[in-house]
Amino acid sequence: MLIETQSIEIKKTIPEAEWKVKQSAHEQRVDEILNDYLQARSRQEKNPVMDFLFEYYAFRPANLRKWSPGIGVELEYSNFDQLPEISEFSVRENSAFVDPVFFPKKRISSLKWMLQMLKNTQSSRPSFGCFGMHEWAMVYKTDKPRHNQVPLRMEPEKLAEFVESRPLLCTHYDAFRFFTKPAQPMNRFELSREKFHETEQPGCIHSNMDLYKWAFKIYPFISSNLILEAFELAVKARRIDMQASPYDLRNQGLQPIKIETESGRKEYKKKQEMIFEKGFPIRNEVIKALKKILLSVESTALKE
Repeated sequence: MLIETQSIEIKKTIPEAEWKVKQSAHEQRVDEILNDYLQARSRQEKNPVMDFLFEYYAFRPANLRKWSPGIGVELEYSNFDQLPEISEFSVRENSAFVDPVFFPKKRISSLKWMLQMLKNTQSSRPSFGCFGMHEWAMVYKTDKPRHNQVPLRMEPEKLAEFVESRPLLCTHYDAFRFFTKPAQPMNRFELSREKFHETEQPGCIHSNMDLYKWAFKIYPFISSNLILEAFELAVKARRIDMQASPYDLRNQGLQPIKIETESGRKEYKKKQEMIFEKGFPIRNEVIKALKKILLSVESTALKE
């Protein structure tokens, strides 16, 4: 931390008692979600939903538990040592705030890219026709499934026949890149890292799951409450993802959504639409937060 005397625009000041309640509520909510999982993980038990959220996404449980008010909020305090542990804090008199001066300049271009990509996604027409086939394309004609410790619901030959009987309509590059080599040419859309910002659409399960990633990448300049909201959506989305997969996860409490049947595809579409509806306002909030952060960072840079 440092003492900052330069004038910084603060939109809101929170009394000490109030922000401590918010911090405690945040920590308790994270504990409610994660305690059972962390205990099971300490016993080396696998969890295909939560493991994915903490291994594929590089934000650890301890980081999720940390609380930040985000940019534009000042915290009053009486005891310096009781402030949240945020190295990007600046202090003046008896208040502290996340200071945009600490935002790495080398990340401003990434921030702009994320903001534009999310705006493009939000304005795109949602599509609900993929039926979760991406997980099936990831095990198509391979003897090394990604989750090789979990049994498949279908024999490899029947699984391949099913994949060949359905169109692959994946629009999310970070799912597509895990398709097996035989499955990639079968996808209707040509996807690449370079075209990522053009092909994202808000109906995609993984696009909504990724809201968690785009939020936590900007910690602590973004509110931890928003990160947690995005995380809870990601948990719901990942559960649906795994239920619709070819893996048999009933021993994990995940009843299959049998997309190989007409009723299963209807069920998946209904759940996918639910994730879209929950994700839309969260994406809006992330967009607003990134706009505010970018404005603060650029304004600070002009003063230097």
